Amino acid sequence: MNTKNINTKTVRTRQWRRRAFTLVELLLVLTILAILAGIVLPKLAGRGEDARRKAVQADIASMKTALSMFEVDNGYFPKGRNGLQDLMVKPRDAMNWKGPYLDKDTAVIKDPWGRPYVYENPGHHNTGGYDLYSMGQNGSGGNEAIGNWTPPVGTQQ
Repeated sequence: MNTKNINTKTVRTRQWRRRAFTLVELLLVLTILAILAGIVLPKLAGRGEDARRKAVQADIASMKTALSMFEVDNGYFPKGRNGLQDLMVKPRDAMNWKGPYLDKDTAVIKDPWGRPYVYENPGHHNTGGYDLYSMGQNGSGGNEAIGNWTPPVGTQQ
């Protein structure tokens, strides 16, 4: 009777060992997954940032259209740093204002990073007109700024 129990237990242990993964097999699978993640993740990481940059350019295009409509109606572009507000609320000196040129509820006043767009008239980059830009991902501006003077994402400078 003892011999039968030992043999059955030995057979079960051997079968279990055959069905289980060895440590080497598990390490091999983990290594393969790490290599694949190392290849795929960097390619996917930049996609979100590209999408935000393209969203900024679409927002700027929309606001440029609204600014042009303001200029056609009033004969000048809004002045100063608060010019985007003039697209939604009639300024005192706009006699032919037919706005709002941007809807207050859906107005694009903040960039995809949650910072306000910057409007300057007269502009530093467009000296004969206005500058309209986002300070970029880090909010530092400079080379990070995306404005109405920068080339679209994906084009050569």
